[in-house]
Amino acid sequence: MNRRRFVVLMPVWAGIAVGRARAGSESPPKHPKVPGTLRLRARRRVERPPGSGRVWLSEDELPWEAAQTAIIIIDMWDTHTCHAAAQRVSGMAPRMNEIVTAARNLGVMVIHAPSDTMKYYEGRPERLRMQRAPMVTAPFPIREVRPDEEKLRKFPIEAGCDDPVFTEFKGPAPPTTRGFYPWQRQHPAIDIAGFDGISDSGQEIYNFCRQEGMTNFALMGVHANICILNRPFGVRSLKRLGFNVVVVRDLTDAMYDPRQRPFVSHARGTELVVEHIETYWCPSILGEDLTHVIPGTAGPFPGQRPASKPVGR
Repeated sequence: MNRRRFVVLMPVWAGIAVGRARAGSESPPKHPKVPGTLRLRARRRVERPPGSGRVWLSEDELPWEAAQTAIIIIDMWDTHTCHAAAQRVSGMAPRMNEIVTAARNLGVMVIHAPSDTMKYYEGRPERLRMQRAPMVTAPFPIREVRPDEEKLRKFPIEAGCDDPVFTEFKGPAPPTTRGFYPWQRQHPAIDIAGFDGISDSGQEIYNFCRQEGMTNFALMGVHANICILNRPFGVRSLKRLGFNVVVVRDLTDAMYDPRQRPFVSHARGTELVVEHIETYWCPSILGEDLTHVIPGTAGPFPGQRPASKPVGR
């Protein structure tokens, strides 16, 4: 190899060596903070007067900084004990991946939370990123939250699987799955990439988000009437911890059987759950709101050096 060829190739080799060193380091690289303000069209419902059953619909704009915002993808497993639910997840996953990819490219943090499957992701940098955040004592134990009786009485649907004939899962469970369940991992149509995180621990997610200064959460996944509300990293827990929370209403689904109360279509059952969340817990948004920032908020800003010449010239 002549000297000129060696000089040309040396930066490439150096880059590969640095990349390998970083990949093997004990501390995964931190999520970079970049400028950019999301404009979320947040839909709420207000019961006025309280207890009257009369609900007023409103939509407000929420300016959320991308650097302070995290998406949590909840329980989008590769399969499910309810085959109809698994089919709907498979239909939703490609669209969810498009939205998450766009948000990630804007600087939004993405946390994948496929419960019970952490052993499958053991050793991955996205998993280590969450595990190695320093412990932060929360104001109360972070655990799964169940609705009290009053909220349960107001709940608009009964939870149930809409398989025509429900078949109980009889195993075997995947060896990496915690508990007797068929799921093994997150749905493969949803990419885990870049500076993403993986966790199904409310405490880990709390530690990481306090470390990174995350204050805003957009929740998507399944199921709206169970895990989206009740997980340790679900709506009720995050609201109680003082975070700003929205549910992405076109990227969720309910566990509901039209043969049960209130005897409406599955699509309407999911809408009723979203309306309940909008009334009693937090606003909802559309996934599209996470795919762009307000023009002019992504930089460069005064004091930053502009490009030396226009791109393409």
